[in-house]
Amino acid sequence: MSTTTLNPARKPVEGTFPVTGMTCAACASSVESMLQHQPGVENAQVNFAGQTATVFYFPDQVEPKILRNAVKSLGYDLLVQPSESDIEALEKKQAQEYKRLKTRTFGALALAIPVAVLGMMYHNPSPALKWVELVLTAPVVFGFGWPFFKRAFAQARHGRANMDTLVAVSTGIAFIFSAFNTIYPEYFESRGLMAMVYYEAAAVIIGFILLGKLLEERAKSGTSAALKKLMGLQPKTVKVLKNGTETEVKVEEVAYGDVLVIRPGEKIPVDGMVLNGESFLDESMLTGEPLPVAKKAGATVFAGTVNQKGSLQVEARKVGATTLLAQIIKSVQSAQNSKPPVQKLADKIAGIFVPVVLVIATLSFAAWMFFGGESALSHALLAFVTVLIIACPCALGLATPTAIMVGVGKGAENGILIKDAESLEKAYKMDVLILDKTGTITNGKPELTDIHWKADPTDIPALKQALVSMEAASEHPLATAIVHKLQEEKLERAEVKDFISITGRGVSAKVNGKNYLVGNRKFLNENLVLADPELDKLAEAWEQEAKTVMYFAENVKAVAIIAVADTLKESSVAAISQLKNLGIEIHMLTGDNEATAKAVAAQAGIPNYQAGVMPSDKGAFVQELKRKGKVVGMAGDGINDSEALALADVSIAMGKGTDIAMEVAQLTLIHSDLSHITKAIKLSRKTVITIRENLFWAFIYNVIGIPIAAGILYPSFGFLLNPMIAGAAMALSSVSVVSNSLRLKRLKL
Repeated sequence: MSTTTLNPARKPVEGTFPVTGMTCAACASSVESMLQHQPGVENAQVNFAGQTATVFYFPDQVEPKILRNAVKSLGYDLLVQPSESDIEALEKKQAQEYKRLKTRTFGALALAIPVAVLGMMYHNPSPALKWVELVLTAPVVFGFGWPFFKRAFAQARHGRANMDTLVAVSTGIAFIFSAFNTIYPEYFESRGLMAMVYYEAAAVIIGFILLGKLLEERAKSGTSAALKKLMGLQPKTVKVLKNGTETEVKVEEVAYGDVLVIRPGEKIPVDGMVLNGESFLDESMLTGEPLPVAKKAGATVFAGTVNQKGSLQVEARKVGATTLLAQIIKSVQSAQNSKPPVQKLADKIAGIFVPVVLVIATLSFAAWMFFGGESALSHALLAFVTVLIIACPCALGLATPTAIMVGVGKGAENGILIKDAESLEKAYKMDVLILDKTGTITNGKPELTDIHWKADPTDIPALKQALVSMEAASEHPLATAIVHKLQEEKLERAEVKDFISITGRGVSAKVNGKNYLVGNRKFLNENLVLADPELDKLAEAWEQEAKTVMYFAENVKAVAIIAVADTLKESSVAAISQLKNLGIEIHMLTGDNEATAKAVAAQAGIPNYQAGVMPSDKGAFVQELKRKGKVVGMAGDGINDSEALALADVSIAMGKGTDIAMEVAQLTLIHSDLSHITKAIKLSRKTVITIRENLFWAFIYNVIGIPIAAGILYPSFGFLLNPMIAGAAMALSSVSVVSNSLRLKRLKL
């Protein structure tokens, strides 16, 4: 870490830069350490799988160019071009490197295969064949394999070692030993020993490692597929309407208030409001919802969604980095670059892995020289080379970040934004979930659920007209619910006179020459409306179902009873059942009275509920459960639940579009739908299991492979591992880890 004295009141700038040239976890560890020790850098994190470095630095003390020079001194590169987005710059650089890697791989294999065939055909080839092998192997080692040596030398200058060191030392020694015996065979022959050559080991090892890296890079490109899809949702240009004329401009030039023309099949470039036109938009890439959403004048649209049918005129409200899509991309990038606690252990091991392997290889060489008998030198050399080759810090370094990248991307595709890797690990352990009632389990707004008429059927149309006309004059949420439902019948409004609203009671008005009242039983009693036992009995039944009951009276007679309620979301019952099947203990908290809480809990299938809970009480309830040893999740709207969300082990913000409090929660659901919590838990569990599988196999591979390579089986079974097989095993170990992570892409949530 830098020792520069920094002003604690200042905040560092966060920059995410693509890094190229890293071949293993030890490389990432070296880059991270180098960046952390630069003056003006507060912290740095390097993601080997994502090939990125996230640096927190003070621009007045260190520039990105200085950071780049520091990284380049290690043999890697840090891309700091301001003109391109990080991911575009990285993709361009990666495409170039992949093409070069492909050329190197096939070139190396074309020369290595004949060398391997000769090596298998002749245990001790003739001098002429040795020269043929030398000529074929030299370009493989010092041509196609030169980048390994170049990076190894750069690391050595800083007293560091990585996978390149292992490859360079092992293949370099094998080639030099073989070349010496080809040029000067008399040295060993005069001592009664065969002048052995191991060209096939040097050539095939480099060929296999390059092939493994090629397959690994191809597989790794799939780990960031979701992020690339999100980036691809942003169009490059858009048509702006000015003074009746359409002009095509770059998206970066669109400003707040500009009117954009969006035709069928085009992507929405900004967050905005529809001014003219009607259409259906595909929002699936943002929300995970497959069905198109209807949009008309006044509707909100989001960048990245696709216009399907009609043309729209949209006023830009949020542009550039302020759009929901930009926030999602930033959230996904941040989460993919974060490290869970388990990765910190893997990083520490990766940091010392290569030096430890060099020591083990040297000890193996020494042991064979002392106890190897007649074949001491050849066996010692083989063991030394094989130990260096089979050791694989790459699999260890890829185990966690590849799973995190795929898991976070999978979540984003389904409308689940994950703040960081640690959040996934906590969600995996969560065993209690607290749900706020309003807006989480229920829709959060009153809806007309029932209306029972006690009037002549021929009078009902006129009564409905009077009801909707007088309620339209009220701003009360209950009145809005009534109007919203009844206007589906396209009733004509009548003139309303003498409108009076009495808080806590109801409203009265004169419509078409008749006096009408809408309100509670007490309001009707005060206005001498006759009691009706049938309606009163029905009112009691509805109140038991947590519904708000209102009477509708014409003159002094009750003609209808109306029920309004904050209804359950369509998905709530099924989602809560699924959560319970996952072993999650569900609690519902609400500020409503006992009767309402009991009714909603019964409808939703929630056995544990608390009524009359104030916002401050929610935090205390979370702490009480945590004291009992529970891992607590809290789902709310992020407004009156802020304290409880902050105290919970796993905070889940549920919202829609711009209502999402993305900075508050560890998990953010773009859709206010409980089923997405189930999906988030399933995703977290599968991702953490994948990480553990990857780490287990990466550790086991090295724990078993290195002793076998050192020759531990030789005394009992006469088996000494061939360096070529070790090279193939090392290459495949990384590919298998990445492939296991990619299985998350096929996970059904």
